[in-house]
Amino acid sequence: MSMGKSTDQITIWHNPRCKKSRETLKIIEDAGHIPHVRKYLQDPPSERELASVLKQLEIQPKDLIRTNEKVYKEEFKGKEFSDHEWISIMIHNPKLIERPVVTHNGKSIIGRPPENVKTLL
Repeated sequence: MSMGKSTDQITIWHNPRCKKSRETLKIIEDAGHIPHVRKYLQDPPSERELASVLKQLEIQPKDLIRTNEKVYKEEFKGKEFSDHEWISIMIHNPKLIERPVVTHNGKSIIGRPPENVKTLL
């Protein structure tokens, strides 16, 4: 029996221009959920939100960095930063945050591949 499935608060940090992000969102919606879609490029996470997601993902901040982005290659590649500094870098350069990130019931996943989201549904 499904309990309030359509109102569960699933949040997706979404970039509509990203195919993997769109595919992940579709899997969530096809499963009957109405997620909170956060366009994180326009509305970046706070330091607290990002730290919480990293803890849920059980990864280090640098492991959430998109290393193929131009801004990474030009400004950050080959440099060492503390975890706190990486978090600050992502907040100020949200394009560097791997996408999509989906959070539900105190758990988070990265939608790469998009099917990863099924573990939260």
